[in-house]
Amino acid sequence: MTTAAAKARRLEAISPWILLVLTLVIWQALCTGLQVSEFIFPSPLKIWEQIVEFRGEILKHAWRTYWVTMTGFGIAIVVGVLLGFLIGSSRLAYAAIYPLMTGFNALPKAAFVPILVVWFGIGVGPAVLTAFLISFFPITVNIATGLATLEPELEDVLRVLGARRWDVLMKVGLPRSMPYFFGSLKVAITLAFVGTTVSEMTASNEGIGYLLVSAGSSMQMGLAFAGLMVVGAMAMLMYEFFSVIEKRTTGWAHRGSQGH
Repeated sequence: MTTAAAKARRLEAISPWILLVLTLVIWQALCTGLQVSEFIFPSPLKIWEQIVEFRGEILKHAWRTYWVTMTGFGIAIVVGVLLGFLIGSSRLAYAAIYPLMTGFNALPKAAFVPILVVWFGIGVGPAVLTAFLISFFPITVNIATGLATLEPELEDVLRVLGARRWDVLMKVGLPRSMPYFFGSLKVAITLAFVGTTVSEMTASNEGIGYLLVSAGSSMQMGLAFAGLMVVGAMAMLMYEFFSVIEKRTTGWAHRGSQGH
């Protein structure tokens, strides 16, 4: 790898942090320079003060949101992969199921929360199911797309060589779907945190969503923003986690990932 390429790689690696620091500096300068009230729009320093002051409470609620989200997300992976495999491997299933799933995905998932509360009561159940409902669709669609877009010519050649339909799907279609799969995981995990937080704001007495409602009702805007920052940080960490796994397992699918 050339020196210029190495520098470009290093710049790519630190660019998110540079942008984050720049955003915080501008944010703090605007709040200080315009003398914005902390009750309206707290500055980064005020948010940090709230994080330090209420760190125990924030950690407790963050842990609840995290494990509830990961539970719903785990169910979404299982259901999404199985359903995506079914849709992508069968033209009939694709024609029958895909339009219905598209219509279902268009429904606002927050509207399901009151129904889930009636069915399962206030607590973990609605939050897990909301995280699942909002995150399984990207996984299903990407797995189905990876299988359904398998080149007909390649499939014909494999059939001539004696491969059965199942062999083609498992040995060619499934590995080919892996980049789609990991791409969907990075999208779905962020949606799962959204689903959990929305449910906790309506139907829970724990979690970051509950913390946001409590802080807002008591006019502790710094604490409310701190809760938002924590949710964003958890989502970013999980996104990066899946990115690392993606690079290690499907690096062959990404141009330039193997160096020069």
